Amino acid sequence: MSKTDIKVSELVDMIKNGELRLPEMQRRYVWRATRVRDLFDSLYRGYPSGSILVWETDKEQPNRDLALDQNISPFTGHKLLLDGQQRLTSLTSVINGEPVKVRNRKRPIDILFNLDHPENLFEFTEVESDTDSPISESDDIDEEENGEDDLTLQDLLKQKTFVVAGKIFAQQKNWVSVTEVFKANSDADILKLAGITSFDDPRFEKYSSRLKKLKSIKDYQYSMHVLPKTLSYEEVAEIFVRVNSLGVKLRGSDLALAQITARWPNSLKLLEEYQEECEEHWMTLDLGLLVRAMVVFATHQARFDKVATTHIDEFKKGWEKAKLGLDFAINFLRTNADIEDESLLSSPLFFIVLAYFIDSRKGKLTEEEGKYLLYWLYVANMKGRYSRGSTESLLDADLNVIKKGGGPKELIEILKQQFGRLDVDIQDLIGRGAGSPLFSMVFLTLKNKGAKDWYSGLGISLNSQGRYHYIQYHHIFPKSLLKKDYEKAEINEIANMAFISGKTNRHISNKEPKDYFQDIIKNRGEVAITDQFVPIEPDLLELHHYRNFLVKRRELLKDAINNFMKSVIE
Repeated sequence: MSKTDIKVSELVDMIKNGELRLPEMQRRYVWRATRVRDLFDSLYRGYPSGSILVWETDKEQPNRDLALDQNISPFTGHKLLLDGQQRLTSLTSVINGEPVKVRNRKRPIDILFNLDHPENLFEFTEVESDTDSPISESDDIDEEENGEDDLTLQDLLKQKTFVVAGKIFAQQKNWVSVTEVFKANSDADILKLAGITSFDDPRFEKYSSRLKKLKSIKDYQYSMHVLPKTLSYEEVAEIFVRVNSLGVKLRGSDLALAQITARWPNSLKLLEEYQEECEEHWMTLDLGLLVRAMVVFATHQARFDKVATTHIDEFKKGWEKAKLGLDFAINFLRTNADIEDESLLSSPLFFIVLAYFIDSRKGKLTEEEGKYLLYWLYVANMKGRYSRGSTESLLDADLNVIKKGGGPKELIEILKQQFGRLDVDIQDLIGRGAGSPLFSMVFLTLKNKGAKDWYSGLGISLNSQGRYHYIQYHHIFPKSLLKKDYEKAEINEIANMAFISGKTNRHISNKEPKDYFQDIIKNRGEVAITDQFVPIEPDLLELHHYRNFLVKRRELLKDAINNFMKSVIE
């Protein structure tokens, strides 16, 4: 294996010219914009940023596009990029101003640089989980949410060196687009935007030197390791798995997929075609979930450690069964459970259990099984069945029950062993917010009750069309009015939330419920509010009686959920 030092600028050119391609085993581009921000921050500081691993081959090998447009020429040889895709895609996108393709949509990555950052670059780094939701957030700071901090908004902004572009930075002249810095004909153009029009400006020298340092990122040198042409695709896949296992950079599903694609060419394309079909018509299923489903149907257990020793024919048969099972799972969730969107699930593993169960029943579900399967789903979801402990062990336990001929009632017994009682108690609601598995159960309960938007009269649904009708959760008592006297956990409790449209939410703004409830009752009647199990007694709607309101609302929600759950199996 040879090794060479290569500049970022050369690597960016290789990406653009199609000299670097992806082997089929590689996952898609998945970095969040904040990860891109942190990459530029590290390179600006001169911190180590790993190495690049490529495979140089003369033979035609299964490969795939990067998330960027490339100038592919049949006369240009290429190397397959095994390690470094996320970094090089991010660098190329920002430096060249090229949008990345994420789930068939092109999105720009807009990173801003603070010309006025502190001389001491030390700052705490946020540690995030590695998810598949790239380019979805900005660094906008909610001034209200930072009210408890000693730092003002301006202080927070001054401490940062790079951020993801957001509306709060629009009027800050010292924040400049990293892309514009690299694309500008001269520093003078950037300095002019920053309000510097003269050499005599005391900021001129400091800002100029910082722009030079930022642009020197193109000269940062990565060590590129090149695997020899003599290796086979299977050997390269093994190296890929080992490198990423040691570095803990990829999920188990990504490594399993690499081993599968090495023995089953074009299998990734089959998974992605199904994934795109689901996203277009029904729900968004993560590629890792599809890999897990295929492994489950091929090996009848949830762990990836059997992938290497399982014959590829088992995966081919397993994938065909998995697709049929997942089709059922999607339809069961949408039609039987009224779960319109995967965001209402506390874990994506419910897709697999539903798919595996219907396969065990040869595609047929009795009326009784349907009732108890729905009950199991609701309870397991709101209790967070796969959100605690060893996920694979819990999934294996459920799969084993089904494999032995057990059904929903046996799965419910496992829930009793895990949680004890299966109903909802007042204590379950105290301090629980939008991140709790109970949150989606409250939404489903209110939806089943027939709750409607407080002004339009449309039933609450995640499938409402148009930005004015998209359902949001609304703080019945506005946060801005509560923050001085109540803890954040109390303010953001489920018991302080209703589900209404974005337009209604903006119309209400930060009014007290005692004021805006009168308008709702006048136009739509008390039922509009009580259908969301919100108390309307006048004394409970006073700001200083907020805790009494929470006590009453918790009681109403508890009874509503428990009654709804009972009705499922009656």
